Amino acid sequence: RDGARPGGPRAPRLAPATAPATPEIQRAARQAPRPGSQTLDRRVDDDEDTRRKAAGAASKPISRAKGATQRREGRLTIQAVAGDDEGAVERMRSLASVRRAREREREKRKGGVQEQARVSREVVIPDVITVAELSNRMATRGVDVIKFLMRQGMMVKINDVIDSDTAELIATEFGHTVKRVSDSDVEEGFLGAEDMDEHMEVRAPVVAVMGHVDHGKTSLLDSLRQADVAAGEQGGITQHIGAYQVKLPNGQKVTFLDTPGHAAFTAMRARGADVTDIVVLVVAADDGVMPQTIEAIQHAKAANTPIIVAVNKMDKPDANPTRVINELLQHEIVAESLGGETQVIEVSALKKTGLNDLIEAILLQAEVLELKANPDRTAEGVVIESKIDRGRGAVSTVLVKRGTLKRGDIVVAGAKFGRVRALLNERDEQVPSAGPAEPVEVLGLDGAPSPGEAFAVVESEARARELTEYRIRLKREKAGAPIASGVSMADFMAKMQDKKISEMPVIIKADVQGSAEAIVGSLDKLATDEVRARIILSGAGAISDSDVMLAKGSGAPILGFNVRATSQARQLAEREGVEIRYYSIIYDLLDDVKGVMSGLLAPEQRETFLGNARVLQVFDITRVGKVAGCRVTEGVVRRGARVRIVRNDIVVLELGVLQTLKRFKEEVAEVGNGVECGMAFQGFQDIQEGDVIECFTIEEVKRSL
Repeated sequence: RDGARPGGPRAPRLAPATAPATPEIQRAARQAPRPGSQTLDRRVDDDEDTRRKAAGAASKPISRAKGATQRREGRLTIQAVAGDDEGAVERMRSLASVRRAREREREKRKGGVQEQARVSREVVIPDVITVAELSNRMATRGVDVIKFLMRQGMMVKINDVIDSDTAELIATEFGHTVKRVSDSDVEEGFLGAEDMDEHMEVRAPVVAVMGHVDHGKTSLLDSLRQADVAAGEQGGITQHIGAYQVKLPNGQKVTFLDTPGHAAFTAMRARGADVTDIVVLVVAADDGVMPQTIEAIQHAKAANTPIIVAVNKMDKPDANPTRVINELLQHEIVAESLGGETQVIEVSALKKTGLNDLIEAILLQAEVLELKANPDRTAEGVVIESKIDRGRGAVSTVLVKRGTLKRGDIVVAGAKFGRVRALLNERDEQVPSAGPAEPVEVLGLDGAPSPGEAFAVVESEARARELTEYRIRLKREKAGAPIASGVSMADFMAKMQDKKISEMPVIIKADVQGSAEAIVGSLDKLATDEVRARIILSGAGAISDSDVMLAKGSGAPILGFNVRATSQARQLAEREGVEIRYYSIIYDLLDDVKGVMSGLLAPEQRETFLGNARVLQVFDITRVGKVAGCRVTEGVVRRGARVRIVRNDIVVLELGVLQTLKRFKEEVAEVGNGVECGMAFQGFQDIQEGDVIECFTIEEVKRSL
């Protein structure tokens, strides 16, 4: 192999390095590459003695055929060219190798690892962090962090999780500054700061219409907005919140929220009071103050919201508004006619009388409140209602509190987010934007958020995804919190074996999220210490195949409220034997569930007293055992009845059975008061004179919630 590199030009052969280097050889050595960059790869001819000296070996010379050409083996170096045979043999060490050797010697003398020059950094530390992530943020070897923790008495691995306090101690020890952050910091900035007064503009008042069932709330709203909503309500009652905006002839607008009046919708009425400026309390003049009326008053007071009383059904002959005013006094609602601050307006939704007076009272109250909002900012508000529409997907009714919601905005509502695809008003008309105090339906979210959740517009999808992922994780942790609350496995197994609570699993699907939430709340109230309804799934939308499969796996019936199952789900339910029940009125659903839960209750054991007897003498009979000779002192004793034996006022036998009852030598069924008889008890022989025998029967009585 001749030449400096494969395929390169052939270099001239050099003379054997047996004689001292000539000037020409020295010149060639100076032009050759330096050690460590590129060496000459040439084989030169040399005699056997020169090769043995260059190799420095004491081995036996290799015999070759006579006349054969002898070649020098090994690489040609500058030392070999210059005639330094020893240098040709010994490989020259690089400068880096020398430095490493010196460094090792210095470390050995020092007896420890020399600390490298540290660069101070700002290390961001969350609530929990792994050792690998912490070392990465500090730009430090993970082995050094583990060694430090081992010196502190902590045996950890590179992927173990440490808390924020330990991480801060490590970062400070390594000379870094620490910035503590928390997962909840992602919520900062979701809702903007308060607006300045110069940016505020007058907005429409938001009015919640509350009251008892069938007192005419929806009919009153129909009269105001000239629409017949009550005809479409099942059972003649409103079962979800409706949001409408009424435009008055003078150009002013009023937003109305119609909240249900039934007791099951307490949470929905509470949300209605929290998001509104004024509460219109509708009371029927012929019915007076009812339980849900009192509840609405409590919600309005808790939200610190002014109340306007609308005494409805004034067209009826038995209408008595004075009675309503007097009954409201018991709940600290004082009318203006009695020197109070509450406006009381007499109206008739059927005859459409007094409506203008009600509108004037609302506008007067709104003027006193000085309602203002900033429309020139990103929108914020609250979710009033949400549902799953088969054709449109998730549809959420929202109320904008400030700012302007536009089509194309990225909205986060609870654990759901999405880009607004369309905005619809209460007349199903598409609108480009919605300002303060304007209710609209939003299309485009990836799911149905829970009613009452705050919503806001964010700057990007990445920010929206970060928020929703944190909220989903937080919800999951809360759901699993009772499992990790320090209960041992032994306690858990004992509860499972004890099984004192009977559970009725159910799956609830409703037309809107608020109705499902109200049903779940009502079922929770039915729970007792012995029986309860376990909600496997609750949500809005039609009953799907996945719901049927979940019901099959959990052994639960499906309760559909104002929804129907798809054809595939219905066929699957028939094949799998899953029961689907449909309801349109909440009373029927609650009554059915209550009846089933009552059947899960253990029957009540009722004890009926029969009589007492006293043991006069005890006889020990062969092959029979002990027999008590007794006299009945009160009532009667019956064969087969339950007995309780009392000795010195202490019960020695509980729930025994009177196995044998004899009168003389004959077996009898019953012995009356004052008659002597013989008794033997099943499985009990410890009978003594003077014992008192109580005879009674036990009957089981079915219980109900």
